[in-house]
Amino acid sequence: MAKPNPPKGGKATGSKDDVNKFLKSPSGLDSAREKEIGQHIGYRYDVNLVPDYGRITPFLKKYMEIMGWDDLNWLEDVHMGYEEGRAAVFDRNINGWVTVPKNIKLPDNQQDRDMIARELLIKFQMSKRHPMVDLNKAYRKF
Repeated sequence: MAKPNPPKGGKATGSKDDVNKFLKSPSGLDSAREKEIGQHIGYRYDVNLVPDYGRITPFLKKYMEIMGWDDLNWLEDVHMGYEEGRAAVFDRNINGWVTVPKNIKLPDNQQDRDMIARELLIKFQMSKRHPMVDLNKAYRKF
């Protein structure tokens, strides 16, 4: 039986450079972390999930400068979502949704909304209202 021809401009399915390997087979898990958790890390493959740095908020720009960072790679998978019908961002540290204040007008563009979500998450994590502050006080050893 003859092997099927690869798609025009693509590689044969199953080959190392096959762009569909991530959809067709669990062997498409490339990184050690992906193999450990048994799933793909989406922003490694979908450019739509990578932040558009042309849309970065002034706060995030200053934050990156102060921290000495070239990117926001630890925030690439933070996106604006919804909790009980309200715009919200998920905070992994508290395993819960942080709702966006009602007085914040959100743009229609998803990239802009995601930048606002990243900014709000950082501000909340740095605030005295974050639950980790109470945990720090209760369990601090030094």
